[in-house]
Amino acid sequence: MTELIAFLSTGKGTWANVSGLIKGESWDKVYLLTNDFGKEKFTAEENTELIVINSNANPEELRDEITGILKEKVKDEIAVNFISGSGKEHMALISALMKSGVGFRFVVQADEGIKEL
Repeated sequence: MTELIAFLSTGKGTWANVSGLIKGESWDKVYLLTNDFGKEKFTAEENTELIVINSNANPEELRDEITGILKEKVKDEIAVNFISGSGKEHMALISALMKSGVGFRFVVQADEGIKEL
């Protein structure tokens, strides 16, 4: 399988969707970008790493922070989901992925399971 990266951030009901996405596939590794509240309150699966980021940073700083995280963790293609989080966070992650040269595909949880968009 592949690795998944997603935000565990804002948006009503998005944590349940992220949890379903994690459980819906046999991911090699899951990286959830979150804040202190998310790290403290979310019950993570065994293969899930919660990474606290500074979501109050400006988009450029956030991009650089995520780029540094990706450089150490992600080597090949990664699946990405944006059900949770803000537009600023999403833009920073896309920019970081492009800057890192990592291939990525967007995935969602659907009635028939996890599917690529």
